[in-house]
Amino acid sequence: MGGEAQLRTLQGLRIQGVGHWNLLEQSERPSPPFLVLYEQFDEVRDVQHGRMHLTSKRRGASFEDWKPLVTVLANGVVAMGQEGQLRSAGPAQLQDARERLDFAPERVLLTALDASDLRSEKDVVMQDVLHHVVAFHHGRVRVRLFLNANTQLPTAVETVDAHPEDTFWSVWGDVRTLLSFQSWSLEAGGLRYPRSWDWERNGQAYHSQVVTAVALNPPMKEGDFALSEDVKKVFEARGAKPFESMPLGRPDAPPVELVEGVLQIPGRWNITLVKQEDGIVVLEGPLTSGYSQRVLEECSKRFPNMKVKAVVSTSDAWPHVGGLREYVARGIPLEVLDINRPLVERLVASPRTMLPDSLAQASRAAKLRVVSKRKVLGSGKNRLELIPARTETGERMLFVWMPEHQLLYTSDLVQRLPDDSFFNVQQVSEAVDVATRETLAVTRAFGMHLGPTEWETLTSAVEKARAPVKTALP
Repeated sequence: MGGEAQLRTLQGLRIQGVGHWNLLEQSERPSPPFLVLYEQFDEVRDVQHGRMHLTSKRRGASFEDWKPLVTVLANGVVAMGQEGQLRSAGPAQLQDARERLDFAPERVLLTALDASDLRSEKDVVMQDVLHHVVAFHHGRVRVRLFLNANTQLPTAVETVDAHPEDTFWSVWGDVRTLLSFQSWSLEAGGLRYPRSWDWERNGQAYHSQVVTAVALNPPMKEGDFALSEDVKKVFEARGAKPFESMPLGRPDAPPVELVEGVLQIPGRWNITLVKQEDGIVVLEGPLTSGYSQRVLEECSKRFPNMKVKAVVSTSDAWPHVGGLREYVARGIPLEVLDINRPLVERLVASPRTMLPDSLAQASRAAKLRVVSKRKVLGSGKNRLELIPARTETGERMLFVWMPEHQLLYTSDLVQRLPDDSFFNVQQVSEAVDVATRETLAVTRAFGMHLGPTEWETLTSAVEKARAPVKTALP
């Protein structure tokens, strides 16, 4: 790459380019093709002090227009926002930023050399070429570096780490990231640098960048890395708070009894407890094993001497299934939509060596009950009917119908916005279509992100969207 001295004395880099993110969790299915978010970026790295100022614009599945974003890492604090309006980020963003710098092309060889446990491993063939492999730890991160046996240049760096503060990746325990380099270029000053980087996570294409310009030792302004005292205080106050420690529910939104024996617990992801004659049915197992432990504690307090007889998981979104492992560890059956079975099985089998949960400490086979057609669960006034939605955006969702109460649980399909309108009326229309198809006389709906809502509110929103558009005459 130009020699160890070249890398050790490198003060900074400015890299510019374009790229895209595959929205693995936010896409309609857990397999490609995925929804895509495009980016343009301009990044200044203070290599000697581990600081970063990243300016980017993003557009795609989430944003109609180019949306600017500034990310600053300095002295162990990360802030994000727009220029002049930076706000404290959190430990998940700090982990990502440090990973971006520590395993970048200009740093990864030095990170390896400075490791106390650097060792050789058996050669492997990667991309049809023989590679030497060295392994080491960087903090708790397990790292393997693949060096082309012909050129000695690094082809890829593999890391295995847990992401306990990350909403999405925390679900998967030990996460394997593979960062690959190609399109090497001899830059001014004698540094060889790859112009194309690709990230995979757990075997799926995740992030790709093409570097269009590289500048060694660019002018760096202290102001580019300056963060206000308020930002620093907020960041420090947040601390490292894994989702495992998240309390149940929300202090500002107490549980709501929809009807006798049916309790919705509002939270970032709602949970509903349904009391039946022979036990409790829990709707959803989101977030983490620790969160599910608190749900089970709540069940014991509210319904003493009653067992949890089943958990109904209605969606394939990662945070929606993240807490299912605790129920598996306790031998509680899971009701799962047929096409979500592979995802749940992958979750149950996911490794947890770094931050082991109950299932990792005492392995147990999952009791999966696969739902492929309309199915009755329980009896009495709180009996449930599980209904596969089978719609376009609700393809991987289960609805739960309570016929005695004319209550319909719409999984993740219906969501209210702060102004009381609905996110994506297409999804609302699909919920209405399911009710029509299944001849459900619904009076109220509720869901993973929806409190009890009059059904007429949904049908009115759909009718409004379907109203003819008036065209102005010339």
